[in-house]
Amino acid sequence: METPQTLLFSPQHLWTKATADGAWEAGITDYAQNLLGDIVFVEAPAVGTRLNAAQPCGLVESVKTGSDLHALINGVVLEINQAVIDSPEQINDHPYKAWIFRFKADNDADAEQLLSASAYDALTDA
Repeated sequence: METPQTLLFSPQHLWTKATADGAWEAGITDYAQNLLGDIVFVEAPAVGTRLNAAQPCGLVESVKTGSDLHALINGVVLEINQAVIDSPEQINDHPYKAWIFRFKADNDADAEQLLSASAYDALTDA
């Protein structure tokens, strides 16, 4: 799967994009879901949770292992995607459409510190 050029990425294998209402959506990358295998459980951060960049904020479990979700940038969780919580295999099927949570960034400019698609590909040797 090609890495979407419109997204930003963390070294911890999460993606994000700004939405029209000023929030940000976050999910795990195709690379991460591929390493994990069949995803069977997602623990998203609760609405209202403070996010601290690069700190664990949730969990994704597969038949092979579990992996922490790390906050991309500082902010506050606005919403979780209940459809993905109920059917976590959506992440395997469509990793760049299956967002896990939406958040409000403390400072949108912090996103400039995230990786571009080409930088993320270089990190993962994709």
